[in-house]
Amino acid sequence: MNIPEPKLDHLYQETILEHNKNPRNFKELESPTLYSHGHNPVCGDDYHLYLNTDTNKVITDIAFHGSGCAISKSCASIMTTLVKGKTLEEAQELEENFSSFMTDKEVSEITKEKVGRLKMFEGVREFPIRIKCATLIWHALKDAIKDSK
Repeated sequence: MNIPEPKLDHLYQETILEHNKNPRNFKELESPTLYSHGHNPVCGDDYHLYLNTDTNKVITDIAFHGSGCAISKSCASIMTTLVKGKTLEEAQELEENFSSFMTDKEVSEITKEKVGRLKMFEGVREFPIRIKCATLIWHALKDAIKDSK
């Protein structure tokens, strides 16, 4: 008797697979305002993150390029769509909430609400080694924002 593994269903939801197959903002930006490089030697995820900001510190364009697993690539794709048009402060707040959402043992309903559609990565929490895949691009964003100050 074949019983489907529910954890894998959670891990590779349809949206995650779609963003992996057709990542948004997957390109390089020439002369970005901010840049960061994220690398996870454990699984080989390796991404470059490029941001352009205006004088009000609003992210006017964002892109990523590199290679990695379905979780890291889809998370990068979704992250770029969520922070484009936000201020660096708003992007940093989302990064902090997502990092807490992924790493805290107990996640409050307020944090779940703040991460919004990023809750789709909740299944990754069941695979501790894969949490770094989901948070890699967010750490790169944090580093890029830190360099802007």
